[in-house]
Amino acid sequence: METAAQLHMSEQKARSITSTIKQFNRKLFGFVRDKVKSTEDAEDILQDVWVQLSNLNDIGDLENVSAWLYEVARNKITDKSRKKTNLALEDFSYENDEGEFNFKEILLLDDTNNPDLAFFKELFWKEFQTAIDELPENQREVFLLNEMEDMTLQQIADQKGENIKTIISRKGYAVKHLRNKLNYLYEELNN
Repeated sequence: METAAQLHMSEQKARSITSTIKQFNRKLFGFVRDKVKSTEDAEDILQDVWVQLSNLNDIGDLENVSAWLYEVARNKITDKSRKKTNLALEDFSYENDEGEFNFKEILLLDDTNNPDLAFFKELFWKEFQTAIDELPENQREVFLLNEMEDMTLQQIADQKGENIKTIISRKGYAVKHLRNKLNYLYEELNN
């Protein structure tokens, strides 16, 4: 049960968040939209910024709300950009007689009537797991949290209490290792 004081603080926080969103939403959206490819990406990033704001205990503790919002937005833009440029299965594709497919589609296709596809999927996941297991623990953890749990690199840094540059570096090393290990599958699929 919330006490009256806790309920009052929750209401104050909600009003403060609502007020902040009303004050900064349009300008912050414009800032983000200028730096990403689509309106949908901008909306997603802005939503992430507002979620991060709502997770703060007390907005009043921020020295400069505007600066904080723009910094978080820049970090979210950077995270999204890195996520798209890193190991994205959607980027690995090949063409067959019926058009273009990508790795992710292939791995999600029903393989019950296609023994070649079933074999490829099994091989891919085996090789992927082996490559993941070869990574140092801190690189493996960052990669899995970012790619599989959909946490941003900033969220991981905050959770671990580490510098964002350290987290970015770990993710980069993990992606480089996985690309090197799985490249032969990509080449085989293209041939």
